[in-house]
Amino acid sequence: MAAKLGIGGDEPIADINITPFVDIVLVLLIILMVTSVKIVKAAIEVDLPTAASAGEGVSSTLNIVVKADGSMTLDGMPADDAAVIARVKSEKANDPKVQAVIAGDKTVEYDRVMHAIDLVKSNGITSFALNIQRPAE
Repeated sequence: MAAKLGIGGDEPIADINITPFVDIVLVLLIILMVTSVKIVKAAIEVDLPTAASAGEGVSSTLNIVVKADGSMTLDGMPADDAAVIARVKSEKANDPKVQAVIAGDKTVEYDRVMHAIDLVKSNGITSFALNIQRPAE
């Protein structure tokens, strides 16, 4: 408990201690940052194909999803070709080792997934992965 020394010891303490407030805000910020990634991934409905030889997951910077209707999302936001190209170029300029993960609904035409791969590769990202669903054991 904080106390002031000096004249007028009977006066109430009117100063606000903001240290506990800052601590609580920082904890809430960390919780928000951790859960927001899971919320965005759970919000995008994609029926991924399965593969028996699925490798480990790849940490990525760019997540491109080709939905069943052929439309694309980039990191959870709807995107067209120009938006994907602009984001790929800016991320490549910031980090030369940037990676991309491309997920395509299993009902989407093969051409749409290849188009997404071409957008990524032709604009400088050589390291990409195709997202699949691992079969249940």
